[in-house]
Amino acid sequence: MQETADRLAVRHVGVVVVALAGDAVEIRGAGRTGGDRDGEPDAGTIFEIGSVTKVFTSLALARMVAAETAGLDEPLAALLPEGAEVPSRNGTEITLRHLATHTSGLPRLPKGMLLRALLRPSAPDPYAGCTAASLLRGLARTRLGAVPGRRFRYSNLGAGLLGLALAHRAGTDYETLIAREVCAPLGLSDTVITADGDRAARLAHGHDRRRRPAQAWHLADLAGAGGLRSTACDLAAFLRAQLDDGTGETAEAVRLTRQTEHRITPFSWIHLGWMGRRLHPRQGARLAIWHNGMTGGFSSFLGFDPERGTAVAVLSNTQRSVDRPAFDLLDSLEV
Repeated sequence: MQETADRLAVRHVGVVVVALAGDAVEIRGAGRTGGDRDGEPDAGTIFEIGSVTKVFTSLALARMVAAETAGLDEPLAALLPEGAEVPSRNGTEITLRHLATHTSGLPRLPKGMLLRALLRPSAPDPYAGCTAASLLRGLARTRLGAVPGRRFRYSNLGAGLLGLALAHRAGTDYETLIAREVCAPLGLSDTVITADGDRAARLAHGHDRRRRPAQAWHLADLAGAGGLRSTACDLAAFLRAQLDDGTGETAEAVRLTRQTEHRITPFSWIHLGWMGRRLHPRQGARLAIWHNGMTGGFSSFLGFDPERGTAVAVLSNTQRSVDRPAFDLLDSLEV
């Protein structure tokens, strides 16, 4: 456990590693938080979690489905502001299920962002202009790459629209939606978009691949795709909920996220938000339900094995993947 943190800290400015096995949980930090209040990161250090946000968005969806305030097969258009134009293909509409499983046919990025990314690949804060108005204008001009439900195609646009749509149905903003549907039921106190007050003092400072300071990212109304910040302590509680076989609305919603499955390859698939795979493509290999994330200055990973009751989270304040060490740690854990 500490060995994993120390090994990651060689190439990352700072890391925090979480391991759950049965009832036990360990959290270890290594390296530096960066910035004016430099120190070793710990369970309360706040990191950008990037696309790990998507599993929070999908859990919010599952809770709303369980409460019958939204439907998995409800058209996206039904949850957006009146007059919003949503593309379809061959008469098939995009549903919330399609958005959560990346099978909507939507492109990876909002209209116009790919060209900007190609022209300015190092531009800071690339999603900051993704307001609801700009997203919906671009959506009306977007052509689907496949019939919804047919093919997996990872889409930040789709996940962001899911968060936007759910918040609109709930009559609130995305951050408040997640606070109500996910953080409050699970007792998460530091999973936020806006880190102010005491949280501001606990923010890790991001770094690019060369370990140079990087600007924070703000995803505006695309926040459901990657706008959250969180801590190792909160993510440990979030992972614990994934392993809990209990009762209640949240446990029901967690089960719902994994009841939906779309096969990607013979050895990999996607649930609502979560990716699934066998760690080795052979019979009896360990199961990993997982998602990773990356922003301009951070990388992250969540993974768990519900068959063995083990889970791992890795947070880094460096734009360098943590996936391989995280998978290796998950593979090695024993209850």
